[in-house]
Amino acid sequence: MLGDETPDHTTIWRFRETLQQAGLDEKLFAEILHQIEARGLVLRRGTLIDASLIPAAVKPPKPPEDPQPPGPDGREPSKLVNSERDRDARRTKKGGKRYFGYKAHVGIDQGSAIIRRSKLTDAAVNDTVPADELVCGDEKAVYADQAYDKHERRSGLAARGIKPRLMFRPNKHHPLTERQKRFNDAVGKRRAPVEQVFARLKGSYRWARARYLGLARNQTHLRLICLAMNLKRWAVLPPAGAAA
Repeated sequence: MLGDETPDHTTIWRFRETLQQAGLDEKLFAEILHQIEARGLVLRRGTLIDASLIPAAVKPPKPPEDPQPPGPDGREPSKLVNSERDRDARRTKKGGKRYFGYKAHVGIDQGSAIIRRSKLTDAAVNDTVPADELVCGDEKAVYADQAYDKHERRSGLAARGIKPRLMFRPNKHHPLTERQKRFNDAVGKRRAPVEQVFARLKGSYRWARARYLGLARNQTHLRLICLAMNLKRWAVLPPAGAAA
């Protein structure tokens, strides 16, 4: 009941821990998504995918005096980048700035902004690594920025009947053509709503920084926030078949 006393932090903590340890957070998210889909609110016109950095709940460890080069996967050796208090968090660099923590990856339904896929990794994981896990398979197109541009991904999506709306990435040997620039501009406008999801995640839901230690607990927290965001979208979306 709305008039009941709000559970204290310990009660909520134990409840969330129980969900996570039993794997029920994932099942709960899937069930709510299933109910939303059953009402025809998921449009499947396209999936917008993106990722955003989430700083760890603890201060980053001091950088090593004698840093080692990144490994074959581009990540710094774990013994140099983890923290004694959060051993799952990792360092990365973006826009000339260093970050320590995690990275939230989402796939949202174009038009409805329903979050259909979410995944949390450490911050050192490249955006493109978990990208294919964000594709549902029943959408007509996938929209993403240049970080997701891979020939294998384009051909793989096309083979599944999904239009690969991935922004082209230039390199020093192959600058973008005028046609590719126009394509990128068009894709950029279509994928823009995914940025609003992260804005709400970090603003309205105050997840600008991870609140817990460890990947598993923060993954559960991300999934529950996405569930809450979907419930809120469900409440305001027009019924299937109604005029928007």
